[in-house]
Amino acid sequence: MSPSSSPRVLRRVVDWLPAHVDRRLRVFAWLSFLAEVLIIGTGGAVRLTGSGLGCPTWPRCTPDSLVNTPEMGIHGIIEFGNRTLTGVVGILALAVVVLMWRLRRERRTMFVLALVVLGGIVAQAVVGGITVLTGLNPFIVGFHYLASVVLVTVCAAFLTLMYLPAGPRERVVPTWFAGLVHATTAVLALTIVFGVLTTGAGPHSGDAAAVQRNGFDAEVLEHVHAWPGYALFVLTLVIVVLAWRQRLAVRRWATALLAVELVQIAVGLYQARNGLPELAVGVHMVLAALTAAAMTVVVLRLKAPLAVVRPAERDVVEAVRR
Repeated sequence: MSPSSSPRVLRRVVDWLPAHVDRRLRVFAWLSFLAEVLIIGTGGAVRLTGSGLGCPTWPRCTPDSLVNTPEMGIHGIIEFGNRTLTGVVGILALAVVVLMWRLRRERRTMFVLALVVLGGIVAQAVVGGITVLTGLNPFIVGFHYLASVVLVTVCAAFLTLMYLPAGPRERVVPTWFAGLVHATTAVLALTIVFGVLTTGAGPHSGDAAAVQRNGFDAEVLEHVHAWPGYALFVLTLVIVVLAWRQRLAVRRWATALLAVELVQIAVGLYQARNGLPELAVGVHMVLAALTAAAMTVVVLRLKAPLAVVRPAERDVVEAVRR
């Protein structure tokens, strides 16, 4: 290819990219979100099957091999599979950034969110390596999980904005209701953090030989973790009731959030009363991320683009202004 033809090829590639939110962007955005959730599940599988040091070194799987070897058995397969999925997640995130290129000015917030996801995945790969090199330090493992939850929420924010028109946004709920939602979000964050500390004090260290725990009393933390969890449920129930009584636009997503929380509570009670079975703990981890994603949608739906604000919602906006 001659140097003079390179700009023309680049221009064709840029012209092929979406000039508006189209099916290509929607498909890859959803795949990126699902991959972020899936890697939490596979990361949980690594920990819960004792495969955390299935690949004992990083970035190689062994000092002499980039991939797992037959001698490493099932633990090597599980750990290397999770590492491989990181590459898939990164490719999907990069695809979303590329597909957003022509929209980077019109949809600046979405473009920034796409960059955050891509950068976060790179950072997560490094944190994963530190986790292995520190022998599965429970605090680093916990941070690794929390960062993954944050990336899921960023993907959820991207998906939410993707289905809304561009332009200025206006709050379409009363101020007191928005405050209640934000307070509930803080309680959710507290619940997840205490959940991570509880898991870090429990029996699932990630490797049979790596038994280091965070030093907290797991039984006490189970109760401490449950308190904000129940507060979260009550607050969400209040939000749902008020949203439906006020006929707020956010009511359906608030209901979806409540449904996820109910499932999460059921799984949490089951695992606590049955000796923390591995599958239940893994499901609980994934559901926590989905709860955070649903809460992200609820928060973003407190505002709507001015172009789609309905008359009833406009009355709410005017009331808020007064």
